[in-house]
Amino acid sequence: MYQYHKWLRSFHAVARTGSFTLAAEYLCVGQPTVSEQVSSLEKQFSVELFHRRGRFIELSAAGRELYAITQGLFGQESEAVQLLQSFKQRKAGMLRLGAVSPPIAMSLTYQLMQRYPDIELETSFNTEGETLERLYNFDIDVAILALSEFDQRLNTQLYRSYPIIAVVRDDHPWASQEQVRVEEISGQRLVLRERASRTRQLVEEECHRRGLELDCAMQLNSREAIVHAIAQGIGIGFVSTVEYAQTPGTRPITFVDHPFHIDYYLCCLGIRRNRPMINELFDSNAQPDAPPP
Repeated sequence: MYQYHKWLRSFHAVARTGSFTLAAEYLCVGQPTVSEQVSSLEKQFSVELFHRRGRFIELSAAGRELYAITQGLFGQESEAVQLLQSFKQRKAGMLRLGAVSPPIAMSLTYQLMQRYPDIELETSFNTEGETLERLYNFDIDVAILALSEFDQRLNTQLYRSYPIIAVVRDDHPWASQEQVRVEEISGQRLVLRERASRTRQLVEEECHRRGLELDCAMQLNSREAIVHAIAQGIGIGFVSTVEYAQTPGTRPITFVDHPFHIDYYLCCLGIRRNRPMINELFDSNAQPDAPPP
């Protein structure tokens, strides 16, 4: 079994890094060792785990199934090492939080700092896809995401729900109004996030449902860049209320009856839901009337 563990460790490192060279660096061994151990695993069980095309590799169907298992196997091994390191550093524990939205993540981070003053906290920000990958790889413990699909590997719980508002330049005709009707979006030049943005998806879905055509004048992959584009008069944009920061030259505008809402979810791997700190975090932030996802 010790031999299998070494072979599986090399396989997992290659699958995770996408490269035999990077896997060798990750494991602090020579590349020939990694290649030999992966080959031994394939020969022992008569299975092809990687498709090799010159210098490029990709997981085979069998490799993807095995990687789903080794993510848990070596992820929990890494978790055990982190626990031992926290004992050495005389810390009460460690919690790593990942998110796509700094404002909502920092609110939870502050809450955790108040509740657990002796633990080490790490907060990181990435795209939804990158954050999910870090969650699956055990690189973070909990994520806050505005999910559109729910993976069976995850345990999810509604964390917060916010209206989505418009942001306009302060000389825009809407700037003098308390609220605007959603139908008034038609004919407006829009500055939108990339198509993977959940905020954009929710706005487009509701407008499509109402038969409203949208005019995307510019697409940007940064919330800050969108606000600057709005200040330059390129168009209007959309953010959730929690994400809007007062910016000179811009104004937040709410819609009548709040037609757009975005839900943020606490997410963790299902196999880690009962870890004491994760369990307490979920229980303390439970929404009593939240419907299941």
